[in-house]
Amino acid sequence: MKSFSIISMAASAVLMLSTSADAAADPRECEVCMKVMQDVRDSMDKADWKDKPKVEKALGDHCAKDTLSARERKICYYVDPIKRDVAQPFSLGMSVDRLCKRINKTNQEICSVKFPVKTENLEKQDLSKLRVKQLKSILLDRGVECKGCVEKEEFIAKVQETEHLAGNDEF
Repeated sequence: MKSFSIISMAASAVLMLSTSADAAADPRECEVCMKVMQDVRDSMDKADWKDKPKVEKALGDHCAKDTLSARERKICYYVDPIKRDVAQPFSLGMSVDRLCKRINKTNQEICSVKFPVKTENLEKQDLSKLRVKQLKSILLDRGVECKGCVEKEEFIAKVQETEHLAGNDEF
């Protein structure tokens, strides 16, 4: 009986650690969704937040704008079929990060959309401050694979070589 309680406490401790690690895994998680939802919220009067049809209309109006980036249009594409599911927690005043994490349960791709890392004004010493994981992410955003890259300096050189691909935000 004593060993069972020790095992169950150890299992719950491992579960808590893995849950907190997942929550803090990526600070950029859901960043595009949060921006879109915040823009929709900012475009509405506070009194209209509680009215679900007005929230749905505001989402539609925001997504119809021509000034949206490709990533914001992608979020709109994912959110359009589930507007009612988005309007419900939105109307309850849920924060945008919790709202995006909730609708991510419906469509796992919502939180995977991220803005590209800005590198146009970074110099070599600034790039050397980034982690290899961040450098790989920059290359992935540009659609470039660094075959044979092992050292951090090789990733930095590849990021600098592909600088001309940085402004391409279209999918």
